[in-house]
Amino acid sequence: MMHLPSLLIAFATAFSTLSVSGAAVAGDREVLRLTSFGGSCKNCELAGRNMSNARITGANFTGANLSGARLRDARLFASNFTGANLTKADLNGSSMSGANFTGANLTGASLKSTNAMGVTFSGATLSLADFSDAETSGTAFRGAIMIGTVLRAATLRGVSFERADLSRAELRDIKATGANFSGARIVDASFRSAGLRGASFGRADGSGASFRDADLEGASLTAGEFARASFRSADLNGASLTNARFNGTDFRDADLSRAELAGADLSSAVGLTQNQIDDACSGPGTRLPRGLVPRSCRGNRQGSRLDLRAPPVPPGPTSVHR
Repeated sequence: MMHLPSLLIAFATAFSTLSVSGAAVAGDREVLRLTSFGGSCKNCELAGRNMSNARITGANFTGANLSGARLRDARLFASNFTGANLTKADLNGSSMSGANFTGANLTGASLKSTNAMGVTFSGATLSLADFSDAETSGTAFRGAIMIGTVLRAATLRGVSFERADLSRAELRDIKATGANFSGARIVDASFRSAGLRGASFGRADGSGASFRDADLEGASLTAGEFARASFRSADLNGASLTNARFNGTDFRDADLSRAELAGADLSSAVGLTQNQIDDACSGPGTRLPRGLVPRSCRGNRQGSRLDLRAPPVPPGPTSVHR
């Protein structure tokens, strides 16, 4: 029997008469008629329950078992799911604001088209979860385990993936301007065609990651590891590659205009041309493939390219003919 000691329930329609505890006694797995939940449901058993369209406000589901539960189109406001089990739960189309999933297990959960504002997934397990087309703002995934997680075409505003494990994650076509991936593990992840302007990948491990056709203008890759990664046709205009390593990395057709290369190890990078290096800003410790010559950013520019020509000769005295 399920015990929900202080769970407060409001019914969706006048003909709804079951309480959650009563539904548990009857073995009824439907909680579909309920419009709202509040109060405490710590460690309660809700595996497989249908809670679609429910409104959950200020509720405490710490340690609760919601594995396989249906929360499609649910609204989760200021509720606590710390340490809860939501493996393979269906949260498609749900709206979340101020919800806390710290340390929760959402392995294989479906969160397509979810709208999350100020939500915390720090330390949560989200491997193989699907956030396709989700929209998030101010959401934290710090230290989360997100191996193979799908975030295809998600819009991520002010989001932090600091120290998260996104190995083999699918982030194609995401919009994540200014996102924080500092110290993250993004091995073999796909950021193809992603919008990552001003994003931070400082000290990230991006070995084998694909940034093909991505917009990384003004992004920071400082001290990162990007062995065998692909930046083919990526926009790295004004990006910082300072002290990062690019062993076997593909830079074919990448835009390196004004990119900072001081201390970067590009000695075995693939597809770099002298024109790309001329557009970039080499500095102390820049290592380039054999045959390429570093260029500093001192002096004038023409457009995005360095102007390395000799300075113009001042005109001589002009003869005046009468």
